[in-house]
Amino acid sequence: MALSLLNYPSRLDLARTPTPLELMPRASERWGLGKRIWIKRDDLTGATLSGNKIRKLEFIAAYALENDYTILITCGGIQSNHCRATALVAARLGLDCHLVLRSDDVPIALTGNFLLDQLAGASFEILPTKGWGRNLSRRYVSLEAEFEAAGKKSLMIPTGGSDSLGVWGYIAATEELQCDLIENGLGRVAIALATGSAGTQTGLTAGSALFDLPIEVIGYAVCDDQHWFNARVLSDWRESVARWQQLPDLPLTPITRDHSVGPGYGQATPAVYELIAELSRLEGVVLDPVYTGKAFKGVIEDIERGFYDAVDDIVFIHTGGVFGIFAHSDSLSAAVGV
Repeated sequence: MALSLLNYPSRLDLARTPTPLELMPRASERWGLGKRIWIKRDDLTGATLSGNKIRKLEFIAAYALENDYTILITCGGIQSNHCRATALVAARLGLDCHLVLRSDDVPIALTGNFLLDQLAGASFEILPTKGWGRNLSRRYVSLEAEFEAAGKKSLMIPTGGSDSLGVWGYIAATEELQCDLIENGLGRVAIALATGSAGTQTGLTAGSALFDLPIEVIGYAVCDDQHWFNARVLSDWRESVARWQQLPDLPLTPITRDHSVGPGYGQATPAVYELIAELSRLEGVVLDPVYTGKAFKGVIEDIERGFYDAVDDIVFIHTGGVFGIFAHSDSLSAAVGV
C-alpha cells in the first residue's frame, strides 16, 4: 500500500519523533558475529513521557478528547511504563487518571514508575497477581459505573494501550522506520523488540505488511509464550481491520521467540542484569530488566544459534523502561560489583 493512501485517525503530537536509528559498533563487534546491530531509540520519545507507549497514546488521547472523556483508566504492573505514561499524558491534557495496578509486594517501594504515577496525580488501587485477569475485568466494569455515577466519562484503556486504537502508534512508526532504512541503505533487515502486551508487535507486523517492507518483525516475549503472542497479534489485527475501513484485510504471520521470558514477568536472571551493565558501558545505552534487557539477551542468543543468518542487519527497537530499573537496584548493583 502506498503511504499516501493510508488515512490515520486523529492524533496528538505527544512524542518526540522521528527517533534516531543508531548503529551500535561496539555491541556489533561484541555480539554480532559479522552482523551489524542497530538500535531504534524509542526510549527517546520524551523525558518523563519516554518509551513506546507514547506512540499509542497519541491516538488514544486524541480519541478521548474528541469524545469528551474526562478520565483515563488503565492497568498494569506496579512498575508499568504504560501506566506512568498514561498518568503523565492525562496530567498534560487536564484529564483525570485512575490506575489498576498489580503487585503482591507489601509494602510497595515508592520508586520508579510508581513514584511518577503519583507525582502526576493519578489515583490508584492495587490488585494481587493471583486471579488478576478475572478480577481486572470485573473491576473495570465496576469502575466505569462508579465514575459515571460521579459524573465522569471514563475511557477504559487495556494493558499497554494494546488494542485496535493503540495499534496505529506502531503502524505510523513503521512508516518512520521505512525512511530510516532507506536513509541508511539497509536491505536485508530483521526488526527485534520486546513484547509484553503485543500492541507494538502488532503495529510493526501490520505496518511491514501494509508498506510492503522486506523485513521480518521478531517479538521477544517477556511473559506467556509464543503461541499466546502470535494469537494475540492476529486477534488484535482482526479487531483493527473490523474497526477501521482504511485498513485492508492483509494476512499477517507474526513471529515470537519465547526463550527470553526467564523466571517470569518482571523477573530477570543475573545474566540479564550483567548484559544491561555491559551494554551501558559499551554504548551508553541503558536497557531495563523487565522488557528490553530480556529481549536483547534473546537477540544475542539467537545470533549465536544462527537464527539471523539470512539478514545482514538487526534493528533492535528500544521500547524504553528506564524508570523501571530503580526497582531492581539491588540486582543491578550486584551486576556492576557495587
